[in-house]
Amino acid sequence: MYLYNLTLQRASGITHAVHGNFSGARTQELVVSRGRSLELLRPDPNTGKVHTILTTDIFGVIRSLMAFRLTGGNKDYVVVGSDSGRITILEYNQSKNQFERIHMETFGKSGCRRIVPGQYLAIDPKGRAVMIGAVEKQKLVYILNRDAAARLTISSPLEAHKSNTLVYHMVGVDVGFENPLFACLEIDYEEADTDPTGEAVHRTQQTLTFYELDLGLNHVVRKYHEPLEEHANFLISVPGGNDGPSGVLVCSENYITYKNLGDQPDIRCPIPRRRNDLDDPERGMIFICAATHKTRSMFFFLAQTEQGDIFKITLETDEDVVTEIKLKYFDTVPPATAMCVLKTGFLFVASEFANHYLYQIAHLGDDDDEPEFSSAMPLEEGDTFFYAPRPLQNLVLVDELDSLSPIMACQIADLGEQDLNWRGDG
Repeated sequence: MYLYNLTLQRASGITHAVHGNFSGARTQELVVSRGRSLELLRPDPNTGKVHTILTTDIFGVIRSLMAFRLTGGNKDYVVVGSDSGRITILEYNQSKNQFERIHMETFGKSGCRRIVPGQYLAIDPKGRAVMIGAVEKQKLVYILNRDAAARLTISSPLEAHKSNTLVYHMVGVDVGFENPLFACLEIDYEEADTDPTGEAVHRTQQTLTFYELDLGLNHVVRKYHEPLEEHANFLISVPGGNDGPSGVLVCSENYITYKNLGDQPDIRCPIPRRRNDLDDPERGMIFICAATHKTRSMFFFLAQTEQGDIFKITLETDEDVVTEIKLKYFDTVPPATAMCVLKTGFLFVASEFANHYLYQIAHLGDDDDEPEFSSAMPLEEGDTFFYAPRPLQNLVLVDELDSLSPIMACQIADLGEQDLNWRGDG
């Protein structure tokens, strides 16, 4: 006997959002996770109105979500990490208007367990491999390819486990068509766990670790790792190959740092703070989410702080060697769990709380009077830059998706013999 439950009203909060061409046409679309369901959204490029094309329940918990495209393909697939102990690859069938399961590989027990992969997903930017990781120890890599009939195939899992290690984030590093490379934020707690004095925990450092998938030998190696000066919370992959210098941006408390393998020196820039900020000045500032926009001639990043302020981040290079990080205040929107920059010029913001928004990017912020902050500017250790927030200038709101998340309280009463329901959200 199998029992399923459905709610009278679907969840309205969004936990993950990815974008791509899922229907195969040259249409920018969004796939969002609402905890226990997947939705395909299609913004109208002319009016900006967001249309819901498909909603499907998965009867489980979606822990991670990524989109990828095989090299030379014309449509994107969706990879889902859930509490089922399986990795699932979905393809949108436009004629049937449904997500079809292409592959579903089992690797562990069901449930949101700390050593069962599913919490983190990372995709090779060329669509050749996917890494799925757990909060602790376990990481698996699957090779993605095509068969003779041009159908997507997936390999057996290749292990990249490391005991006594906690993972904070992982991304696929853009290395062109070299061996796929993945970057992870990790902490090795073995020494701290066995030290009875408690002194070792103060010496424990977070590390940036690179894992390489050797396509010739068909195995994963731990290629390089280095300790980080500040505790980091997430990584941003930098375009590589013919599109950029490759590497990652490490987002940590009060700083953003560019790192790469080889002779590339670290480039570090303080995260600007609001002028006359009412927050505790000793409190650290971090980025909480980011989106990348890439064309054939340029790329930039939009990164958002805890206060909702968005910064445009660009990199100055000299023969594929990064020499400078530049940050410029862009606009302020509600704090988001995910942001997506569409090729049609829209910015989708999946808010942590309250409604979700679709903005038209009216200006790129290159010609305004906002100051531009640079890693090359001289600053004393511990000092930072300051800026003044303002109303929207580069973004124009074009559509809004209702959301009741988070519901903090509910009260049902009968006043005047009328059934009334009050809900209080954040």
